[in-house]
Amino acid sequence: MELIEYVKNKLATDSNWASRAILKLYECQTAAEQSVGTTTENNGIGFNGLDGVILSSFAQQLLKGRTLTAKQLAIAHKKLPKYGKQVMNFIPPEKQAELEVKIQS
Repeated sequence: MELIEYVKNKLATDSNWASRAILKLYECQTAAEQSVGTTTENNGIGFNGLDGVILSSFAQQLLKGRTLTAKQLAIAHKKLPKYGKQVMNFIPPEKQAELEVKIQS
């Protein structure tokens, strides 16, 4: 399994990975996008236009210290794998190397 597939699988199945990814992707939204809770710029980072509203609302909920419900997690797990490459870029190179070793074994 390649690292990108591993990351996508984690985003589709692991609630901790999903929550952390939502927060990191939300940080990539512009301040204007964060203030209105949607995606307005096609800059290739953060959420896409289709997911901006719902995933921004999830991020705002997480930032308030709350967790996602089972239904919200199901939505997140369905939507997040498409962000695998962006999420992989958040992982430091040394951690990526550790994951590569873990995947190979």
